[in-house]
Amino acid sequence: MIFKKLVTVLVTSLALTAVSSLSIIVLLSQHAVAADLTVNINDVEQGKGHLLVGLYASEEAYKSDNASFNSKVKALNSKEVVIFEDLPNGEYAIKMYQDENDNAKMDFNMMGIPKEGYGFSNNVGMFGAPEYQEAKFIVKENTVIEIDLF
Repeated sequence: MIFKKLVTVLVTSLALTAVSSLSIIVLLSQHAVAADLTVNINDVEQGKGHLLVGLYASEEAYKSDNASFNSKVKALNSKEVVIFEDLPNGEYAIKMYQDENDNAKMDFNMMGIPKEGYGFSNNVGMFGAPEYQEAKFIVKENTVIEIDLF
């Protein structure tokens, strides 16, 4: 009889622990996917090619040019918008360029100066690629940033 009560108490305790654990997991997972990131892009060469946007979720990804998320938008207007949905809260940086001739690469003149528009988050890097620390920004809840192409 005592053994049966002991087993019943243990089973009930395990069930409550499992339910509590699942509740915590569900609660935490709802906060893991937190936000949409809206990127307003200005100074687009209207009607020329596509905008290629790389979103980097770490300094290592940024340095190795291994974007965590990518977007490609037709450059129809002088201002375009790119939206990255359901991003976890955190630190990010953006590298982007306008591939005006759709050859899937950034074109440079003989002196090494870009012939196509380019930009970085925080509008840094006019005279060369900025470090991650200069380009990084925080996504927390829904975030909107502006990037002006150079």
